[in-house]
Parts: sequence; C-alpha cells; structure tokens
Amino acid sequence: MLVRDAMSTVVLTIGPAHTLRQAAALMSARRVGAAVVHDPDAGGIGILTERDILNCVGLGQSPDIERVHAHTTTDVVFAAPTWTLEEAARAMAHGGFRHLIVLDRGEPVGLVSVRDIIRCWAPARQHVPA
Repeated sequence: MLVRDAMSTVVLTIGPAHTLRQAAALMSARRVGAAVVHDPDAGGIGILTERDILNCVGLGQSPDIERVHAHTTTDVVFAAPTWTLEEAARAMAHGGFRHLIVLDRGEPVGLVSVRDIIRCWAPARQHVPA
C-alpha cells in the first residue's frame, strides 16, 4: 500500500504569525494533529504539531502570545505519494516524529500520520452481532 492510499488530503495550512492558541483552535476544529506552516521568509514549508503546542504550554509559555513561527519544525522530512507505507513508517521511526507532509511536485498534497498507517495495517474490527 502507498502513502497516497493512506494520507489525508485535507491539509490545514496556517501562517507563521498565528498564535499557538489560534493554531490549536484551527487544528481542533479540523480534528487534525498537525498543520502545514507556509512561511516563505523562513524557507518555505514547515510543520506544527500538537506536541509543539503541548511543549509550549508545558514550559509555561503563553499560547496567546507565542507565535507559530517560533515553534515550527522547518527541518522537515517529506514523503512522496508513491512511497510505501513501510518507507513512511521507517522515516517516522528513524526521525522520531508522527506526521509526514506529502509533497507532489513541490506542493503539499496531504499529510500521513502514524494513525493513518495503523488504520491501513490493522483495520478496525467489524461489530459482529451476538
């Protein structure tokens, strides 16, 4: 199975000037654990995850003041839609992260998460009536 078969094509894209609270509200409303950050001034495409927001709060920083740009991962490993799920899982395990931005021709076309991969590898059980 390929990344394109598992990835979410609904990609939340936010800007670097959003506060972390705004980013969290958008991520919560879309029910996603990561957002693509488009920041042409900082090199292009980055990612903000729920863990980044959690770390901010855990350090006592204010999500109402802290801006996305200060918490964005810019050293991103990107996946291609044609990667196998094994390649994606290997990249995640090697890098210690749970989300990959999927690029096609240099543009974000999706996100694939550990959860997406698990869903493909171990589909939910069907309820069997007693």
